[in-house]
This record gives sequence, structure tokens and C-alpha cells, in this order.
Amino acid sequence: MNHWITLPTLIPAFTAVVLLLGARLELATQRSISVLSTLALIGVSFALVWQAASGDYVAYELGNWPAPFGIVLVLDRLSALMVLLTALVGLPALLYAVHGWDTKGKNFHALFQFQLMGLNGAFLTGDIFNLFVFFEILLIASYGLILHGGGERRVRAGMHYVVFNLTGSAFFVVALGVIYGAFGTLNMADLALRVPQADPTQEAILRAGALLLLVVFSVKAALLPLYFWLPRAYGSASAPVAALFAIMTKVGVYSILRVYTLVFPGTVPMLDGLPAKILFPIALVTLAIAMIGVVGARSFRRVVAYLVIASVGTLLAVIALFSQEALAAALYYMVHSTLIVAALFLLTELIAEQRGVRDDVLEPSTPVAQPAVLGSLFFVGAVAVAGMPPLSGFLGKIFMLQSSLGTEQLPWLFAVVLGGGLLGFIAMGRAGSVLFWKTEGETASSPASGAAILPVVLLLLLVGTLSFLAEPISAYTNAAAEQLMEPEPYIRAVLDQGGEAP
Repeated sequence: MNHWITLPTLIPAFTAVVLLLGARLELATQRSISVLSTLALIGVSFALVWQAASGDYVAYELGNWPAPFGIVLVLDRLSALMVLLTALVGLPALLYAVHGWDTKGKNFHALFQFQLMGLNGAFLTGDIFNLFVFFEILLIASYGLILHGGGERRVRAGMHYVVFNLTGSAFFVVALGVIYGAFGTLNMADLALRVPQADPTQEAILRAGALLLLVVFSVKAALLPLYFWLPRAYGSASAPVAALFAIMTKVGVYSILRVYTLVFPGTVPMLDGLPAKILFPIALVTLAIAMIGVVGARSFRRVVAYLVIASVGTLLAVIALFSQEALAAALYYMVHSTLIVAALFLLTELIAEQRGVRDDVLEPSTPVAQPAVLGSLFFVGAVAVAGMPPLSGFLGKIFMLQSSLGTEQLPWLFAVVLGGGLLGFIAMGRAGSVLFWKTEGETASSPASGAAILPVVLLLLLVGTLSFLAEPISAYTNAAAEQLMEPEPYIRAVLDQGGEAP
């Protein structure tokens, strides 16, 4: 079953190539190929989670070149979880897109599959250089997707997005050069052995490499002050693209989790816990500023875009504690926040299309054609994203706050997280009252089809499943956090055996 670890990248890559070569195929055929491929990806992802749940590590050496010299893919509980989350977000976004958005530009389905390939590769790679490669794959695909549909607003936002991320990629290359020059390797397991044994004369370059990577991952995660590109970019993208992009910031979060528990952990004397000391206050300020943006946003798309930033700030503030309990809570909340934000991006467009010229602007407009259906979906989404009981947002915040008990960061974390939740509740209440109650005139729009509403329902059902199955899911995230905090089996699996290791 070891070869299965390659399928999350091979399936979307092969599908994208087929779609490019068959660009003249009928649109219905392209849609069928893309949807079937994503369904297959979900099946493979569940199989990988099942395998990873046993606690085994799987290291797959591409081309049979042994690590650290060859390319290696590594499966553990965290990477399996992230691959599954990508598939669970990708399918509803794709199902929504096939109802018209994929006709507004060329090669939508090929770009969508390349995006899935880049995301899955980033989660599975065991090498920092190949993390950079997969970053570039997903970013190049995202450049096309963010411009899909055209229009001046998307072009302007897309330009800022491209320039900012290209700058981040340039810093990534510099960081790789610094680390490779100091240690002669970019394999994460190999670095995990070499970094603690670094010569004292390498302290400055070690700190420079670790902090440069933190800057790069902060760009990808949209952490203050490197998040200004996100509200405009996500607020301008089409709904299915923005929904898929909900997982993109989590690539930055994942990279921080992986690299700063494996390669640059707090136990390295020369670092003296510096990344965590920097990360915690910046993450808290990011959360606070993002929630102010949520309250002050003048359109519902901007509200949801700022909620993405707020979720990143919340996650990284908890991750910065670097305890097993904190990481487990953050992983549970990461799944919740990704699913609910993706659902809200899709719901935003359903509402905007029925409000006439006002679109998603938070001003009085004509009533929507389906107030009961859309209002109910909005209510569930608002409860979930604001962290109100009984849904998984509430449970996730409880887990995160409990993980900070007994730490010196507790007062700050409680104040900002609970205060941010209050602002989120106020913002969603304000948005709901404007979108559904402050109406004028008669309905002038057509109701959305059941097939268009289905993807939103699927994502909200997944959020409900997180609550219903909170015990087994939190047990899985706790086991994943335990693996992160004990990296020795990961290192043995990659370097000693190049295969399975208990």
C-alpha cells in the first residue's frame, strides 16, 4: 500500500494533463473527468487517514533514491489529515463551479486539478526544497484561478496577489540557500539531526535561516503585517475559487507546524525558542486586527475574507504554545475553520446573486428569492464561525483555551480569543440583519437550484459532523500532535528504513 502515498499528487496531475490535452472536449466531459478525479481523491485520502491512524510512518523514495539524497514523500497522521481536508473542500467547490463558473474562462478544471496537486504535494513532501516546488505549483495555478472570470476588480486584486507571493517565493529561495549552505541538506529529517549539532560559529546563520522561513510561511499564512493582499484577493475571486483558497493559508500554518516541531524545535539551544516568542504576539495582534476588519467590512465577501485571517491568527497563537494539547486543539480548529469559511464563500455568492445591483454590499436591497433556505444556511454558518455552541467552532475554542491553562500566555489568549469571538458574533449579526431584514421593494431574482445549494449544505454537514464525532476526531488530532512532539520515529522512518516504521 506504500505506493498509495503518491496518488494524492498523481491523480490531480494526470487529470490536469488529460484536461489540457483534451481542451476541445465538450464541457460536460471535462466536468465529469474533473469531478470523478476529485471523488477518487477523497477515497484515496480516507484510505491514507485509515493507514496513518495506526501510528505508522510511510516514507516513499521517488526513483528509489535513498534519503536524504532523493525526493521523499512522508505520510503521518498530520499529512494524511491535511490531504483529506483538501479533498473535502475541493469537491464542494468543484460541484459549485460546474453550475456556470467554469464557463467564464479557459482551462478552469485543469488549473483546479493542478491546485489540488500542489496542495497535496506540499502536505506530503519530506524535503524543504520540494515544499518550495509544490508551493510554486499551487501558486501558479492560483494565479490563473484568481483571474478566472476576468474583470477590472479581479485583475487589480490578482496583480497584488501575484507580486506579493512572488516576493515571498524569492525570500523562500534565499532561505533555502542559507540553510543548504550551512548544513548541506534540505531533507527535513536529515536537518532535524544536523541542526542540534550545529557548531557555535553557525548560530547567526541558523537563526537567519529559521527566521527567514518563518517570514516566508507567514506570507503564505497571511500573518500580520503580511496579510494585506488577502482581503482584496479573496474578496474578488469567484466563489468556488475563494472556497478552495480557504485551504491555501493552512499550507503556511502546516509548514510552521512541520518545520518548527521537526527541524527548528524549541529544544535547539541556539534558537532558545525564538520562533515561538515571535509567533505568539504577532498571531494575537493578527487576530485582533482581523476581527476589527470583520466588523468594519462593507461587503459580506470582505467579512469572510477577514475571517480567514482571524482563523490563522487564532491557530498560530495556540500553535506558538508548542505543547501537545495546544497542537491537538489547533488541528481540530483548523479543520473546522477551513470547512466553515469555504461554506461561507459559496453562500456569499448565492445571496449576492439574489440581491440585484447591491450584490454583497452591506446596504439595504431587494429581498432574496429564497429567504428561508439561505437565511437558515446563513444562521448555521454564523453560529459555527462565531464559535457559538453546539457546533465545532465552540468546541475548538474550548479545546484551545483549555490547552493554555497553566501557561503565562493564558490571560492574553483568553482575552483576545473571547473578544474576537464577541466581535465575530456582532459582525455576523449585523451582516444577517442587512442581508435578510433590511430590504426594500420586491424580489427581482430567480431562486438558486438545489444543485447549487448542495455544496454549501455538504460543507455545513461536515462542520456538524465535527461536532457529532468530536471525541474520535479530537483523539486523532491528539495522536497527530503526539507525533509532532516526538519526531524521532519520523526521522527513523525517513533515514533508517525509507519505509514503514512503527
